[in-house]
Amino acid sequence: MSSLTKRATIYFDPAMHRALRHKAAETSRTVSDIVNEAVQQALAEDAEDLAAFAERINEPQVSYETILKELKADGRL
Repeated sequence: MSSLTKRATIYFDPAMHRALRHKAAETSRTVSDIVNEAVQQALAEDAEDLAAFAERINEPQVSYETILKELKADGRL
């Protein structure tokens, strides 16, 4: 184990924990490796979302009410 790793206690639903242990055994990986990969993917998705929000910061905002009014005026609702 690397000196750069940190230990944490995580509580899983029993059925999820069982599935996770089986996946680890089937893929010759550790539960920690699988959980770390899942967390890394989730954080990467968050980073992509934040970048997309930053790119669109100057776009005009349209309210839900305005969109509904436009759809009704166009005969779509």
